Amino acid sequence: MTDDKRRNRAWYGKADRDGFIHRSWMKNQGFPDHVFDGRPVIGICNTWSELTPCNSGLRDLAEGVKRGVWEAGGFPVEFPVMSLGETQMKPTAMLFRNLLAMDVEESIRAYGIDGVVLLGGCDKTTPGQLMGAASVDLPTIVVSSGPMLNGKWQGKDIGSGTDVWKFSEAVRAGEMTLQDFMAAESGMSRSKGVCMTMGTASTMASIVEAMGLSLPTNAALPAVDSRRMALAHMTGKRIVEMVEEELKLSDVVSRESFENAILANAAVGGSTNAVVHLLAIAGRVGIDLSLDDFELGSDVPLLVNCMPSGQYLMEDFCYAGGMPVVLKELGEMMRPARTVLGGDIGVYADGAECWNEDVIRPMSNPLKPAAGLRVLRGNLAPQGAIIKPSAATESLLEHEAEAYVFESIEEFKANIDREDLPVTKDTILVLKGCGPKGYPGMPEVGNMPIPARLVKEGVRDMVRLSDARMSGTAYGTVVLHISPEAQAGGTLALVKTGDRIRLSASEGALELLVDEAELEIRRAAWAPDPAHYTRGYAKMYVDHVLQADQGADLDFLVGKDTRPVTRESH
Repeated sequence: MTDDKRRNRAWYGKADRDGFIHRSWMKNQGFPDHVFDGRPVIGICNTWSELTPCNSGLRDLAEGVKRGVWEAGGFPVEFPVMSLGETQMKPTAMLFRNLLAMDVEESIRAYGIDGVVLLGGCDKTTPGQLMGAASVDLPTIVVSSGPMLNGKWQGKDIGSGTDVWKFSEAVRAGEMTLQDFMAAESGMSRSKGVCMTMGTASTMASIVEAMGLSLPTNAALPAVDSRRMALAHMTGKRIVEMVEEELKLSDVVSRESFENAILANAAVGGSTNAVVHLLAIAGRVGIDLSLDDFELGSDVPLLVNCMPSGQYLMEDFCYAGGMPVVLKELGEMMRPARTVLGGDIGVYADGAECWNEDVIRPMSNPLKPAAGLRVLRGNLAPQGAIIKPSAATESLLEHEAEAYVFESIEEFKANIDREDLPVTKDTILVLKGCGPKGYPGMPEVGNMPIPARLVKEGVRDMVRLSDARMSGTAYGTVVLHISPEAQAGGTLALVKTGDRIRLSASEGALELLVDEAELEIRRAAWAPDPAHYTRGYAKMYVDHVLQADQGADLDFLVGKDTRPVTRESH
């Protein structure tokens, strides 16, 4: 690309009043004349925030990216966007994923940049940034914040999220003291970075690498490892080359890229949240991806022995060889697909060696023979639901029993610890009102705690159904993303305590065993709950959010707008 054709020339290349304004105000930061000479201007889209602990190392990584951009002859400019702290935001960070995507899209469009480096990490930041960037379609590459160091407590490794759920249930069962529970808190999060289990953040970083949207090894290098800073440097260098090659995001991402993401998600035992995020990103890119496509991974073996589906943590995954080893093991299953390096994704596996076959299993000795997510359908989920068999109790994956229904999260919390709660270990717990519109924002409450009385009896898993999501660090026989959700009038809204429900993961079935005539009577008497929000972004979200099977994006954000901005501000 010649200098005068670069996008930034519409801002910094004009010898008129507008060009004067764009250049002069940038110069108050000490930039000399020659950086406006037509070289690639690289935006560094940073979700750093002290309220997003997972992303607290991104300020440093931005400096690494800048070094690489300068080295390659580019002009780096860092800009902030909304940061979504998964563990800090109420009612749920997912409510704001689409707002982040809007922030990213409009920031990229409005500023005079030629390419963009996305600095994310925490669960919703990576997909939100990719959604926004896809809708503008410039050369784009990702640097993840990286996982925390392994948690440590009483001489053992503990995993963020996964052991929170285990310890919490142990306290409720009287098997762990509150004092020990509180003591484990400080040992769990020992460094900057995302959850060191294969939660949503590490899942998305793994998927990004499998899609060729980051440099190799991006997924697993610990946040505090000097090699991550080196990776940031090399990413800065590469994005300048991508601008010169005119290698846009749409040139890299294809349907095969998404199929590779689905295969990789199964192999690493990835988060169920990958479903709504990949569907939303595909909608922005313009690729026809549906819930049924996730069945591609249903028979893929589980290769990565990481919590919550296994026993190790991301630091161990890194030292064992990381995603390049996984891609090498998947081998011919991987679809030919382009990457930010310009070549095929197969290059990412070149030279990969496994240094611990208990952490990354070979295809000949997987942790589990089939690990992919299963899509469920039936009259209870006509548009689909999902379950993660690798994190479930195998004996519960084929189950029929009576339901006990909680109409809201408040009702659930007020009653789950009642000693007289009329449930058994076979009861199917049903939670309503936690979908995209209902909560709103589709929170991670689908892995409902087991009733206190049953926990004390040793029960650690039950079949649980909802229109919610669950943390990628969570586990259990949990049916999620039931669509349409209860608040949208889905069949879930009609379920009553005592109804029988049948779950069959092998058949992909989720059935409410109630006569259709009875359901019609219930449907005629049903009305949605009053809206929780009546103003601002949350109201707009509720009015326009799509259902989970469509990625829970806002209907008016699907697709892209790559038109150049021609109107000036003065």
